[in-house]
Amino acid sequence: MGTIKLQNIRIYSYHGCLLEESKIGSDYRVDLKVKTDLTKSALSDDLNDTVDYVLLNKIVEEEMAIRSKLLEHVAKRILERIFAEINVVNLAKVAVSKLNPPIGGDVKAVTIVMEKVKA
Repeated sequence: MGTIKLQNIRIYSYHGCLLEESKIGSDYRVDLKVKTDLTKSALSDDLNDTVDYVLLNKIVEEEMAIRSKLLEHVAKRILERIFAEINVVNLAKVAVSKLNPPIGGDVKAVTIVMEKVKA
């Protein structure tokens, strides 16, 4: 078993419950971790034998581009797409952070973390 991580994916998007969030947007950070068997790719040195992190990044970017009120909804979509499109993933964990959230305080980020295990 092995782990592939994409850390600090920076995206500008339009999530949130407030009307102004849908108009002006905000900065987001996404961190993604997937677990898979890396034995074959370690021996073969072939991209076809592993999880392509370019595809993982593409999934994150595409799902972050779809507006949601809640970060949980975005994270769920990211996890579902990973399992639908990459059958060798055994576990995926995603953290979605809204940077400088409009909550009336000096808060650097609000983060939700969700994970899914292969059924």
